[in-house]
Amino acid sequence: MSRALRPRLAILLSGRGSNMEAIARGCAAGRIDAEVAVVISDRAAAPGLGVARALGLEAVAVPRESCADRDAFEAALRHEIDSRDPQLLVLAGFMQVLGRGFVEAYAGRMLNVHPSLLPRHKGLGTHQKVIAAGEREHGASVHFVTPELDGGPVVLQARVPVQPDDDVGALSARVQRCEHIIYPKVVQWFASGRLRCGPAGPELDGKPLAAPLLEECDDPNT
Repeated sequence: MSRALRPRLAILLSGRGSNMEAIARGCAAGRIDAEVAVVISDRAAAPGLGVARALGLEAVAVPRESCADRDAFEAALRHEIDSRDPQLLVLAGFMQVLGRGFVEAYAGRMLNVHPSLLPRHKGLGTHQKVIAAGEREHGASVHFVTPELDGGPVVLQARVPVQPDDDVGALSARVQRCEHIIYPKVVQWFASGRLRCGPAGPELDGKPLAAPLLEECDDPNT
């Protein structure tokens, strides 16, 4: 695909930006037929902004605390996004809960990655919840964003085994390695026109996804 015709991405983050970096490097290497138009954070001190700038990307902060309320914050966020005219919004560790109006403005073109096998363990603290429940598998899910928190239709999941000696740090690192595989893959599907989210849900290559696709991306011995 011609670089002039490649879809534009707006990536939103709050922290280190490891998924942003995986996607940005995929774009730069040609594995993703898209370009990162802007990286935006709700925290001026987010390390991911520095990572983005080191990659030569435009990176801006829209601090939540500088806005009077959520409506003002979301209006400022939408201004930064819409001024770059992206075709896809990518939430990469963005820790703000977005309101219905914001989400519906980008319906069908906003993705998120969540560190669990949705619909299990929505919200925060997923690794601790899995360990506390004694579950034998964990994973990550890439889904389209809807107003329901972590409730949008899931496109692709990756499973990892929970080892007997796992703590939160070890399990989190294993899940994150899978996120860096499945998130760029789904972004590429969208960028290349293979993936869309219609009124009835996600379609890949013109066929409805009756259930999330699954990718085994972890070696239990690592």
